[in-house]
Amino acid sequence: MILASSSSTVFTISSSSSATKTRRYIPKTPQSPFVFKRNCNPTSLPFPPSTRSTKLCSVQATVLKENEDEKVVAEESFRPSTFTHGPEASPQPSPPTELDKWVVKLEQSVNVFLTDSVVTILDALYHDRDYARFYVLETIARVPYFAFISVLHLYESFGWWRRSDYIKVHFAESWNEMHHLLIMEDLGGNSWWPDRFLAQHMAFFYYIMTVLMYALSPRMAYHFSECVENHAFETYDKFIKARGEDLKKMPAPEVAVKYYTEGDLFLFDEFQTSRAPNSRRPKIENLYDVFLNIRDDEAEHCKTMGACQTHGNLRSPHSYPEDASGDDFGSEFRQADCEGVADCMDKSVTSPSSKQKQNI
Repeated sequence: MILASSSSTVFTISSSSSATKTRRYIPKTPQSPFVFKRNCNPTSLPFPPSTRSTKLCSVQATVLKENEDEKVVAEESFRPSTFTHGPEASPQPSPPTELDKWVVKLEQSVNVFLTDSVVTILDALYHDRDYARFYVLETIARVPYFAFISVLHLYESFGWWRRSDYIKVHFAESWNEMHHLLIMEDLGGNSWWPDRFLAQHMAFFYYIMTVLMYALSPRMAYHFSECVENHAFETYDKFIKARGEDLKKMPAPEVAVKYYTEGDLFLFDEFQTSRAPNSRRPKIENLYDVFLNIRDDEAEHCKTMGACQTHGNLRSPHSYPEDASGDDFGSEFRQADCEGVADCMDKSVTSPSSKQKQNI
């Protein structure tokens, strides 16, 4: 969806092709550039939506103009069944059973408990030291993406599952979090040795935990990361509201200006999977703008993590089905289409291609 504010003119553009891609652009309310909704609760169930035909491609765009502020939000709609290995359509996903729903609620309850526990500790240690707290947050914020990429490479090495878009998007997310970390270091958040010690050791154990969690249940790992990103969004939002006027009087760090406004912004667009490329170009004039954009980055991370909880429901903003034939189509890696190590091992043995090889 693309939402732009200025009068009330609505344009609708539609086209079709043989590619299996659907884009929907739907205007939202002009209250905020982000329609951000907390999703870290035990009642949200990230099961796949109903299937629909993807034989033709239809691109529909609606641009709503009101006032003068431009706000753009884009949403890609696609299904894992789009990536078929032959002309036949993939079977429709079976509806979740009561056991499935119970497992999801349990996973999310554990994630919320772990997140709240860590937040309580950080609140006690850093209630009056904002930059040090942000340094700790950004040090551990990159860890899930390192863990995801590690396990995805394992899947690919064993011939279980290949999805290049996942690796590209997760790398772009880690690149974004790294620049948040560089900004906090520039502001002096890492000046105390105890803060560095705590952040680095938390990151080490967090990495091990996330690798194990992602290997067993990618859905649970993505939801936990969504909870962490949601906490980061809320932390920066409160800080901006409390210190906004002071921040507007302070200069922006050079590393922030370069990252948000200079050079090739391909990776900046890559991690924002709910947006069309080039739809967000920040202006950095002071420290307030820096923290505003960091907060908005965390909102984009949250959206991406929410989308990842539906298996196969992630595409790079720069990827199109016709361009992905060399990566994700035409390869036996995709036939397993598995979730977690146990599921991948089972499907690598029971898949039709494996049985065919055994019979040769």
